[in-house]
Amino acid sequence: MDKLKKVISEYGHWDGLSQYIDRIETFYEVDFSQALGNCKTILESVGKEICDKNGRELGKTPSVNAVLKNAFSSMGFSNTTLVNQISSSLATIAQQIGNLRNEIDPNAHGKTMQELKLRNDKLDILTREFLIDTVETVSVLLIRTFETQESRTPTEKLIDTLDYLEAEEFNEYLNDSFGDFSMGELSYPASEILFNVDKQAYVTEYKIFTESEEE
Repeated sequence: MDKLKKVISEYGHWDGLSQYIDRIETFYEVDFSQALGNCKTILESVGKEICDKNGRELGKTPSVNAVLKNAFSSMGFSNTTLVNQISSSLATIAQQIGNLRNEIDPNAHGKTMQELKLRNDKLDILTREFLIDTVETVSVLLIRTFETQESRTPTEKLIDTLDYLEAEEFNEYLNDSFGDFSMGELSYPASEILFNVDKQAYVTEYKIFTESEEE
Protein backbone atom coordinates (compact mmCIF):
# COMPACT_ATOMS: atom_id res chain seq x y z
CA MET A 1 0.00 0.00 0.00
CA ASP A 2 2.70 2.41 -1.03
CA LYS A 3 0.35 5.12 -2.29
CA LEU A 4 -1.48 5.30 1.02
CA LYS A 5 1.81 5.30 2.92
CA LYS A 6 2.96 8.24 0.82
CA VAL A 7 -0.20 10.22 1.56
CA ILE A 8 0.18 9.49 5.27
CA SER A 9 3.78 10.72 5.18
CA GLU A 10 2.57 13.96 3.55
CA TYR A 11 -0.21 14.52 6.05
CA GLY A 12 1.01 13.37 9.45
CA HIS A 13 -2.46 13.78 10.92
CA TRP A 14 -3.32 10.37 9.47
CA ASP A 15 -0.34 8.52 10.94
CA GLY A 16 -2.64 6.39 13.10
CA LEU A 17 -3.58 4.43 9.99
CA SER A 18 -0.05 3.05 9.67
CA GLN A 19 -0.68 0.30 12.23
CA TYR A 20 -3.53 -1.07 10.12
CA ILE A 21 -1.39 -1.02 6.98
CA ASP A 22 1.26 -3.01 8.83
CA ARG A 23 -1.33 -5.60 9.83
CA ILE A 24 -2.68 -5.86 6.28
CA GLU A 25 0.79 -6.53 4.91
CA THR A 26 1.51 -9.01 7.69
CA PHE A 27 -1.67 -11.07 7.24
CA TYR A 28 -2.07 -10.66 3.47
CA GLU A 29 -0.91 -14.20 2.68
CA VAL A 30 -1.23 -16.08 5.98
CA ASP A 31 -4.74 -14.99 7.07
CA PHE A 32 -6.52 -12.77 4.58
CA SER A 33 -9.58 -12.39 6.81
CA GLN A 34 -7.41 -10.36 9.21
CA ALA A 35 -6.15 -8.24 6.33
CA LEU A 36 -9.73 -7.55 5.24
CA GLY A 37 -10.73 -6.63 8.78
CA ASN A 38 -8.03 -3.99 8.87
CA CYS A 39 -9.03 -2.75 5.40
CA LYS A 40 -12.54 -2.18 6.73
CA THR A 41 -11.11 -0.35 9.73
CA ILE A 42 -9.09 1.99 7.50
CA LEU A 43 -12.15 2.90 5.43
CA GLU A 44 -14.28 3.49 8.51
CA SER A 45 -11.58 5.55 10.22
CA VAL A 46 -10.95 7.78 7.22
CA GLY A 47 -14.66 8.32 6.62
CA LYS A 48 -15.51 9.00 10.26
CA GLU A 49 -12.59 11.41 10.70
CA ILE A 50 -13.70 13.44 7.68
CA CYS A 51 -17.31 13.48 8.86
CA ASP A 52 -16.20 14.56 12.34
CA LYS A 53 -13.99 17.38 11.04
CA ASN A 54 -16.74 18.59 8.70
CA GLY A 55 -19.40 18.48 11.39
CA ARG A 56 -21.40 15.70 9.77
CA GLU A 57 -23.36 13.70 12.34
CA LEU A 58 -23.40 9.91 12.06
CA GLY A 59 -25.62 7.47 13.88
CA LYS A 60 -24.38 5.31 16.72
CA THR A 61 -23.60 2.30 14.52
CA PRO A 62 -23.39 3.50 10.90
CA SER A 63 -22.51 1.01 8.19
CA VAL A 64 -19.33 1.47 6.16
CA ASN A 65 -21.59 2.34 3.26
CA ALA A 66 -23.25 5.17 5.23
CA VAL A 67 -19.93 6.47 6.57
CA LEU A 68 -18.38 6.79 3.11
CA LYS A 69 -21.47 8.35 1.55
CA ASN A 70 -21.54 10.95 4.31
CA ALA A 71 -17.81 11.59 3.94
CA PHE A 72 -18.20 12.32 0.22
CA SER A 73 -21.26 14.46 0.85
CA SER A 74 -19.62 16.46 3.67
CA MET A 75 -16.81 17.46 1.30
CA GLY A 76 -19.24 19.04 -1.13
CA PHE A 77 -19.58 16.37 -3.79
CA SER A 78 -22.71 17.57 -5.57
CA ASN A 79 -25.85 15.48 -5.50
CA THR A 80 -25.62 14.56 -9.18
CA THR A 81 -26.41 11.17 -10.64
CA LEU A 82 -22.77 10.55 -11.64
CA VAL A 83 -21.29 11.44 -8.25
CA ASN A 84 -23.98 9.46 -6.45
CA GLN A 85 -23.27 6.43 -8.62
CA ILE A 86 -19.52 6.64 -8.02
CA SER A 87 -19.72 7.20 -4.27
CA SER A 88 -22.44 4.55 -3.91
CA SER A 89 -20.36 2.02 -5.86
CA LEU A 90 -17.28 2.68 -3.73
CA ALA A 91 -19.33 2.52 -0.55
CA THR A 92 -20.95 -0.74 -1.67
CA ILE A 93 -17.54 -2.28 -2.34
CA ALA A 94 -16.50 -1.25 1.16
CA GLN A 95 -19.62 -2.83 2.63
CA GLN A 96 -19.00 -6.06 0.75
CA ILE A 97 -15.42 -6.13 2.02
CA GLY A 98 -16.86 -6.24 5.53
CA ASN A 99 -19.30 -8.99 4.56
CA LEU A 100 -16.55 -11.01 2.88
CA ARG A 101 -14.34 -10.64 5.90
CA ASN A 102 -17.09 -12.19 8.06
CA GLU A 103 -17.41 -15.06 5.61
CA ILE A 104 -13.77 -16.09 5.81
CA ASP A 105 -13.11 -14.99 9.39
CA PRO A 106 -12.09 -18.07 11.43
CA ASN A 107 -13.90 -16.61 14.46
CA ALA A 108 -17.22 -16.04 12.67
CA HIS A 109 -19.95 -18.63 13.48
CA GLY A 110 -17.41 -21.41 14.04
CA LYS A 111 -15.89 -23.54 11.29
CA THR A 112 -14.83 -27.12 10.74
CA MET A 113 -11.15 -27.96 10.57
CA GLN A 114 -11.41 -28.31 6.80
CA GLU A 115 -13.13 -24.92 6.48
CA LEU A 116 -10.44 -23.29 8.56
CA LYS A 117 -7.77 -24.84 6.38
CA LEU A 118 -9.36 -23.77 3.11
CA ARG A 119 -10.77 -20.33 4.02
CA ASN A 120 -7.90 -18.39 2.42
CA ASP A 121 -8.30 -20.37 -0.80
CA LYS A 122 -11.74 -18.82 -1.35
CA LEU A 123 -10.05 -15.74 -2.78
CA ASP A 124 -7.54 -15.98 -5.60
CA ILE A 125 -4.57 -13.62 -5.80
CA LEU A 126 -6.25 -11.31 -8.35
CA THR A 127 -9.30 -10.86 -6.14
CA ARG A 128 -7.13 -10.10 -3.14
CA GLU A 129 -5.13 -7.54 -5.09
CA PHE A 130 -8.34 -5.92 -6.35
CA LEU A 131 -9.76 -5.61 -2.85
CA ILE A 132 -6.58 -4.14 -1.37
CA ASP A 133 -6.13 -1.75 -4.32
CA THR A 134 -9.75 -0.60 -3.99
CA VAL A 135 -9.36 0.19 -0.30
CA GLU A 136 -6.12 2.06 -1.00
CA THR A 137 -7.62 4.06 -3.89
CA VAL A 138 -10.73 5.09 -1.96
CA SER A 139 -8.68 6.04 1.12
CA VAL A 140 -6.20 8.10 -0.90
CA LEU A 141 -9.02 9.86 -2.76
CA LEU A 142 -10.81 10.78 0.46
CA ILE A 143 -7.70 11.95 2.30
CA ARG A 144 -6.30 14.01 -0.56
CA THR A 145 -9.67 15.61 -1.25
CA PHE A 146 -10.14 16.46 2.42
CA GLU A 147 -6.62 17.84 2.87
CA THR A 148 -6.87 19.91 -0.32
CA GLN A 149 -10.12 21.41 0.89
CA GLU A 150 -8.58 22.19 4.25
CA SER A 151 -6.17 24.61 2.55
CA ARG A 152 -8.97 26.57 0.89
CA THR A 153 -10.67 29.69 2.23
CA PRO A 154 -14.04 29.44 4.01
CA THR A 155 -15.71 31.13 1.02
CA GLU A 156 -14.23 28.60 -1.41
CA LYS A 157 -15.48 25.75 0.74
CA LEU A 158 -18.92 27.30 1.04
CA ILE A 159 -19.22 27.61 -2.74
CA ASP A 160 -18.94 23.83 -2.96
CA THR A 161 -21.00 22.87 0.07
CA LEU A 162 -23.84 25.41 0.34
CA ASP A 163 -27.14 23.98 -0.85
CA TYR A 164 -29.84 26.32 -2.14
CA LEU A 165 -32.51 24.84 0.12
CA GLU A 166 -30.34 25.34 3.22
CA ALA A 167 -30.43 29.15 2.81
CA GLU A 168 -34.17 29.60 3.13
CA GLU A 169 -34.10 32.91 5.03
CA PHE A 170 -31.53 34.42 2.66
CA ASN A 171 -33.55 33.29 -0.35
CA GLU A 172 -36.65 34.94 1.07
CA TYR A 173 -34.67 38.15 1.63
CA LEU A 174 -33.48 38.21 -2.00
CA ASN A 175 -36.91 37.37 -3.35
CA ASP A 176 -38.59 40.04 -1.22
CA SER A 177 -35.98 42.59 -2.32
CA PHE A 178 -35.88 41.87 -6.05
CA GLY A 179 -38.95 39.79 -6.80
CA ASP A 180 -39.30 37.43 -9.75
CA PHE A 181 -37.81 37.79 -13.21
CA SER A 182 -40.00 36.91 -16.16
CA MET A 183 -39.00 35.49 -19.53
CA GLY A 184 -42.10 35.16 -21.68
CA GLU A 185 -44.38 32.77 -19.85
CA LEU A 186 -41.62 31.66 -17.46
CA SER A 187 -40.84 33.26 -14.10
CA TYR A 188 -37.92 32.67 -11.72
CA PRO A 189 -37.21 34.07 -8.22
CA ALA A 190 -34.13 36.29 -7.85
CA SER A 191 -32.45 33.93 -5.39
CA GLU A 192 -32.66 30.94 -7.73
CA ILE A 193 -31.26 32.94 -10.65
CA LEU A 194 -28.28 34.22 -8.65
CA PHE A 195 -27.54 30.79 -7.19
CA ASN A 196 -27.44 29.10 -10.59
CA VAL A 197 -25.85 31.89 -12.63
CA ASP A 198 -23.15 33.16 -10.25
CA LYS A 199 -22.81 31.01 -7.13
CA GLN A 200 -19.71 32.88 -5.94
CA ALA A 201 -21.71 36.13 -5.84
CA TYR A 202 -24.58 34.26 -4.15
CA VAL A 203 -22.23 32.93 -1.44
CA THR A 204 -20.64 36.36 -0.91
CA GLU A 205 -24.04 37.96 -0.37
CA TYR A 206 -25.13 35.02 1.77
CA LYS A 207 -22.15 35.52 4.10
CA ILE A 208 -22.88 39.25 4.40
CA PHE A 209 -26.52 38.46 5.18
CA THR A 210 -25.77 35.81 7.83
CA GLU A 211 -23.11 37.95 9.50
CA SER A 212 -25.50 40.92 9.73
CA GLU A 213 -28.16 38.64 11.17
CA GLU A 214 -25.77 37.43 13.87
CA GLU A 215 -24.93 41.02 14.84
